[in-house]
Amino acid sequence: MTTKRRLIGLDPGLRKTGWGIIDVQGSRLSHVANGVVRSDDKVSLAERLVMLHDGLQEVLARWHPDSAAVEETFVNKNPTSTLKLGQARGVSLLVPALAGIPVFEYSPNQIKKTVVGSGHAAKGQTEAMVRVLLPGVKINGEDAGDALSVAICHAHQGAGHSSLHQEIKKTQSSSKAKGGSGPAGAQVLIKGYR
Repeated sequence: MTTKRRLIGLDPGLRKTGWGIIDVQGSRLSHVANGVVRSDDKVSLAERLVMLHDGLQEVLARWHPDSAAVEETFVNKNPTSTLKLGQARGVSLLVPALAGIPVFEYSPNQIKKTVVGSGHAAKGQTEAMVRVLLPGVKINGEDAGDALSVAICHAHQGAGHSSLHQEIKKTQSSSKAKGGSGPAGAQVLIKGYR
């Protein structure tokens, strides 16, 4: 029997970050939940990022996904908007990583190509295909629909890597139990002077 995996797709945005959760068992996809985490544009950028962080933490705590996928940022003509989107995207990468969930990234073209079959598909085509792949789904806004397409892409492209991640974790735990130090994480090297 094939193991069931729960995946979350994230469509980052500073005003609204979409999230979509699906279960995958073999080649079968089923919708679990979807929605949007919003930030208040009347508060500071730092406070808005905290709102996104806290909202995404609540989603992860409620649905317990096994792995996460985040849509890559494209650069647009307005550098300020691109920078703010990048900061929201950083939160979308950070929250699952802090929860110990493996995080993968996919370009918008890769997502469309996986879901629709064409990397330059129109947004309406992508949403229509999400509805075909997840029968009966009620999509809670455009950003949530985009997040579901990220999750579907992850199911087809990279979700198998989560089992690799689990094997690596087991190996690291085994190494620590045997007296090894395990992964060191970030290392700070300070050059000494004589």
